[in-house]
Amino acid sequence: MVTDNQAKNIDTDNQTLNKVLDKGGEVREGEELDAKAVSAWLREQGVNIEGEPTVTQFSGGASNWTYRLQYNGEGTDQDLILRRPPKGTKAKSAHDMVREYTVQKALKDAYPYVPKMVALCTDEDVIGADFYVMERMEGIIPRANLPKGVDLDPEQTRALCTNVIDALIELHQVDYKEHPDLVNLGRGEGYCERQVTGWDKRYVKAKTPNVPSFALVRQWLGKHTPADSKTCLIHNDWRFDNVILDAADPTKVIGVLDWEMATLGDPLMDLGSALAYWIEEDDNIVMQQSRRQPTHLKGMMTRDEVVSYYLEKTGLKIDNWTFYEVFGLFRLAGIVQQIYYRYYNKQTTNPTFKNFWLIVHVLHAKCLKLIAQYEGEVLFTDYVQPHLQDIGIDAAMIEQLPSPIQSVIKGILPKSYFGQNASKDEK
Repeated sequence: MVTDNQAKNIDTDNQTLNKVLDKGGEVREGEELDAKAVSAWLREQGVNIEGEPTVTQFSGGASNWTYRLQYNGEGTDQDLILRRPPKGTKAKSAHDMVREYTVQKALKDAYPYVPKMVALCTDEDVIGADFYVMERMEGIIPRANLPKGVDLDPEQTRALCTNVIDALIELHQVDYKEHPDLVNLGRGEGYCERQVTGWDKRYVKAKTPNVPSFALVRQWLGKHTPADSKTCLIHNDWRFDNVILDAADPTKVIGVLDWEMATLGDPLMDLGSALAYWIEEDDNIVMQQSRRQPTHLKGMMTRDEVVSYYLEKTGLKIDNWTFYEVFGLFRLAGIVQQIYYRYYNKQTTNPTFKNFWLIVHVLHAKCLKLIAQYEGEVLFTDYVQPHLQDIGIDAAMIEQLPSPIQSVIKGILPKSYFGQNASKDEK
C-alpha cells in the first residue's frame, strides 16, 4: 500500500520528469498539418487509432518539420512522430524521407538507439509531400542548454559527453553488409572527393549576394582532399540535439534521431562534420549565440580531446585533421546557407532564419583561420595573392556587417587577410 508521503513523492517526481521531457509546442503559422488526411492514411496502413490527434510541433529542427500526434482512445492510445520536408526549394539530396525511413527500419535490429518505424508515405496527394511516421521515444533532448531541472556536475557531464561519442563510434562499427538496404546507400570509394565536390556545387547554388564566396576555402579543400580512411555507415548530422537521453539518467543515450543524411562514407568526415557544431566555452559570441548543443558545459571534452578519444577507440590514423575540420565548417556553412536561401527568397517566413547569413560569415572566417594555421602565415599570405579580387570583395563585405560581427571576424582572421582593406591600427 502506498502511503500519503510516498504518493506525494511520486507526484513530485512525475512533475519534475514532465518538465524535462522533450515536448512539442504550437504548430507554426504556414506549417499546419492536415491531421484528418494523415489519420485516414494511417488507418489504411492498419494502424489502430481512434478519432483525431492532438498535434504539436517540435521547434528544434531548422530543416525538416517534425510533429507529435497524440491519439487517445479506449485501449488504442498512440504517441507518434511525423516527419516531412519543408515547403519551398530544397537540395535534391536533402530532406529525403524515404532514405530516412529506410535507414532506420534496416538499422533497428543492429543499433539499439533507433525508434520503431510505423509507416512511410510517398503519395504526395495525402499532405503534399513524402512523410513517415514512427513511434515516439520519450526522453530528454539536449538542445543549446540542458532542460531546467537537469543539473549535471562536471563528472556527470563528462560521462554524457563520452556516451554520446561512444554511440557515434558504435554506429561506425555496424556491419552494414548484413543489411541490403544499407548496402544500397553507398557509391563506393571516393566519398571524400564526392563530398567536397558536392558541397562546393551546393554552396554556389545557394549563395546570396550578402555572403562570401568561400572561393579560397573551396579550392583549398579540393587540393587537400584525402583518400577515404574506410567505409562505414555514417549519420552525417551527429549532434547532441539529435540524441535522446534517459530521463532517469540524463548521461545515458537511449535514442538517435534525424537520419535523412545517413549514408555509407568516411567516419572521419562524419566526425569532422559533428565537430563543426561543437561550441566550446571560450568560442566567440556569435558561435555561442548560435549554439545548438550544451558542449560549453564544464566537463565536456574539447574538440581536440574528442578527436584524440575517437582515434584511440577506433584505431584510425589521420595525416591532416585540418582538412576534416575545415570541411565540417564549410559543409555547415552550406547547410546554413541553404536554409537562409529559402528565407531570403521568401519560401519560408520562420524568423529564426533571418540572421543565418551572419553565421555564414563567421564560419568562413573560421575556415580561413584554420587554413592559415595549417599553411603558416607567410605561406597563407602567398597563397591568397592569386585571389586578391575575391578576397577584396569578401573583405569589403565584412566592412558592411554589424560592428559586433566585424569584431568577431577580425578577431578570427589573420591580419594578412584584409590586405589593403585593413585599417591603420589593424596593420
